[in-house]
Amino acid sequence: MSENESESVPPLLPDGGAAADLNRRPAPRPATGRPDVVVLDYGFGNVRSAVRALERVGADVELTADRDRAAEADGLVVPGVGAFAAVMEGLRAVRGDQVVERRIAGARPVLGICVGMQVMFEAGVEHGVRAEGLGQWRGVVEMLDAPVVPHMGWATVEAPEETTLFRGIEDERFYFVHSYAAQEFAQGHDEHADPRFTPPRVTWARHGGRFVAAVEDGTLAATQFHPEKSGDAGATLLENWVKSL
Repeated sequence: MSENESESVPPLLPDGGAAADLNRRPAPRPATGRPDVVVLDYGFGNVRSAVRALERVGADVELTADRDRAAEADGLVVPGVGAFAAVMEGLRAVRGDQVVERRIAGARPVLGICVGMQVMFEAGVEHGVRAEGLGQWRGVVEMLDAPVVPHMGWATVEAPEETTLFRGIEDERFYFVHSYAAQEFAQGHDEHADPRFTPPRVTWARHGGRFVAAVEDGTLAATQFHPEKSGDAGATLLENWVKSL
């Protein structure tokens, strides 16, 4: 689902030569006692609102496409606005796909928002065209099964027990703007799964049919709605995430 907000950013250039300054290891940041959060700036997201919302709940926030900063921060936020395929192209242009995979492999927190959540799935299908996602979760993002799309406005969610993101706001409403979503979620605990791992905690919402509204999966979390546009409830969700870093 497209929104009329897109801020372009030049792609991160390859290492070496004139690009060396862009890719050099960042200088150590002064210790403030607050969590260090990077909002990934790759041209597809409600980035300014996300930065302000995270700052208000106690994080030191930097908006950047620098992959070293994105890899090393306490928390990484991956926003997303627009078509699934275009968002994936933008991520790859700044090597954001590699950064996300590296962080998740190292159990470092990542929060996806809107299409930034959708790309965590295996693929997205829009207008009959399939685009590959990051494949962190099984499943395909498809058009909502609803009489009216886009789904635009406030909706309640069905949060699971032992949720961290929704602690204290389980019955609140959140702001959605989307036409596509994952409508199934494979928990992954089949005969091949490692029983030591806790299955993801999945939050659901309804617009026509049921769809995935949020996922908490170890250090990877994501929301289909926009917490930065969801008033006090969204602020509390972001604060819960920041406090977990």
